[in-house]
Amino acid sequence: MTKTMPIDFNFTEAVYDVVRLIPKGKVTSYGAIGTYLGAARSARMVGWTMNKAHSQVPAIPAHRVVNRQGLLTGKTHFKTPSKMQELLEAEGIIVKNDQIVNFKEHFWDPSKHLDL
Repeated sequence: MTKTMPIDFNFTEAVYDVVRLIPKGKVTSYGAIGTYLGAARSARMVGWTMNKAHSQVPAIPAHRVVNRQGLLTGKTHFKTPSKMQELLEAEGIIVKNDQIVNFKEHFWDPSKHLDL
């Protein structure tokens, strides 16, 4: 079944709402967020949206969103190149060479954990 969005749907706010629900110690991917929102081919749009996340209130845990292979592709949008990794490691996630170790173990899929 395909999810349909209401006419007044705000994609940016929906992305931020999902990201705020990612539990500490877990990560998700741009594509998983897009799929959950009914836009399966919108990983890039989610990424562009996340580039603006740092100025949002309430805060958005942007460090918990990575690419589909667990790479910290968004790290350049943090105050320092190492900040994303530092935030993940503070939550118990090990990162080596910009990649989450045991990515599948830490992966949180909004389509499985949130009601559609």
